[in-house]
Amino acid sequence: MRLEEKAIEQALYQLNQANEYPAISIEVVERTGSTNADLMQRAKNLNTPTLLVARDQTAGKGRAGRSWLSTPDGVLTFSLAWEFPAGAQALMGLPLAVGVAIAERLQQLGVPVKLKWPNDILKESKKLAGILVESQMSPTGSSWAIIGIGLNLRVPDELEQSIGQAVADATWLAQMDRNQLVAQLLQALQAALTEFSLQGFAAFVERWNRLHAHVNQAVMIIDQQTIVQQGIALGVDHQGCLILQTENGTVLIHSGDVSLRPLP
Repeated sequence: MRLEEKAIEQALYQLNQANEYPAISIEVVERTGSTNADLMQRAKNLNTPTLLVARDQTAGKGRAGRSWLSTPDGVLTFSLAWEFPAGAQALMGLPLAVGVAIAERLQQLGVPVKLKWPNDILKESKKLAGILVESQMSPTGSSWAIIGIGLNLRVPDELEQSIGQAVADATWLAQMDRNQLVAQLLQALQAALTEFSLQGFAAFVERWNRLHAHVNQAVMIIDQQTIVQQGIALGVDHQGCLILQTENGTVLIHSGDVSLRPLP
């Protein structure tokens, strides 16, 4: 079914009858370059949490300025602007908390997924979804987090070739009413962001580690195509840093723009 604002609102209302979360403004656009970029531009003027869903996103972006390629029927793309009363420092670990929320809900919907540090969701060891969190200070000193999600539903061969690597999709989710799917993911984010506001990433550490795709595996950490560390991935700490057991002892890896790859 075609994405529609009212349909998402109604589905979210049905899911939230037993919960009290902040009201969310829901917007659906036919086409845009990047939902994250659009909300980043508007963040200083927002008064309420805002969901922006694009039926077609033509210039999506991932971490470190990478492109996120999509197709209107095959990839679900949306961004959520959410205000936190504290400054940007209080958002430490937020991308990982978002990963937990989305992964847990996908599992509830029948899709077996794991989390790759710091912000990818994997299915059968291939990327199913990506998360990009950006922030914008408000004039009052609060922080607006702009949370972008790209979820592969049905990836055609030509898109996979353009991406340049094998990716996962979720044909089961592709058969769902798209409005119901957005509402499910949005409700999971509402609950997680409310909890994060109160407790920070500490509330998500154990849940993230249970979903860790590379726990106790040998991995390498890459920064601008250079291997900067390698060792055994143990999990994450209370700030979302990767705990890596190396030959020289345990080190903490901050997310930044580094990437994790399993060692051959």
